[in-house]
Amino acid sequence: MKLRSFVFFLFGLLLVGCQATNADSEQASHGVTDIAHRSIQFAQVPERIAVLGNGELDIVYALEQEVVARPTSQGQPVVAEADQAEQIGSYHEVDIERLTLTQPDVVFANDPMNQKDVTAIEGTGAEVVLTRANSINDIKAQITLIGEVVQQEEKARHIVRGIEKTEKEMVDEPLHTETKALLIYGAPGSNLVALPNSLAGNLLEAAGGINIAAEFEQLQDYPQYAALSPERVIQANPAIVFFMAHGDPSSVEESFIQEMEQHAGWSQLPAVQEGRMNILPADLFGTNPGTRVTEAIDYMREQLTEAQSE
Repeated sequence: MKLRSFVFFLFGLLLVGCQATNADSEQASHGVTDIAHRSIQFAQVPERIAVLGNGELDIVYALEQEVVARPTSQGQPVVAEADQAEQIGSYHEVDIERLTLTQPDVVFANDPMNQKDVTAIEGTGAEVVLTRANSINDIKAQITLIGEVVQQEEKARHIVRGIEKTEKEMVDEPLHTETKALLIYGAPGSNLVALPNSLAGNLLEAAGGINIAAEFEQLQDYPQYAALSPERVIQANPAIVFFMAHGDPSSVEESFIQEMEQHAGWSQLPAVQEGRMNILPADLFGTNPGTRVTEAIDYMREQLTEAQSE
């Protein structure tokens, strides 16, 4: 009798153990759908994470995870804790050799820029998850997606709620008067105007500003931007001019002023006469700010408010 009871006891332990193992396996094995509508399956929660953009780098650490590979930077990365991670290039040019050395489980890349690199990156043994950041909503979706991949959904939801709180505050406390702004982005060899469908344009709109380039014709190769038209800028008479660049935005301001000084009427603009020309912080506006998007909105609102009072 005692032997039979002991056998049943052992069987019960084995059954509980199998159920626990199956539960753990189900929790570890999960799938996501990225921004490009690609389905990606993970046998377990990825531990060795690589990112090609600063926004994704910020998000991963905000979710209390670490990376083994990050974007190449001239100085300290946007997240100091990632300083020792391997530098693997950027969206524009991925260093596959360096990436392979890190043996990543997952690589967060950009849609559409890295569509062409998916096969090569997958050759390292990693899964590729494509994201984008052309708007605040994109960044919120990016946070949610990365949270799903690393199984930190609740932390991701908390961060997204914080962003939505800032957005609501901007709506509930609008600017006293309409404030028109011009967003200049420094590209190699030229200056472009950021349109409302760009991230910077969306940040301006969220902060309560009006983009004077809303009706400018978008460029075919860069649909979030338009060519700079000095005549239209002078006609629109922006209250403030913002400069941004992926690197040093101060050089953008210099080249922009040189270009505009060739046109009559430029020096008569109140924004020029009163010095309402602002260099936007590169870590917030020259790249995807990730979870710091709230800081970008707040900064933009402060500058618009100051322009109103002058």
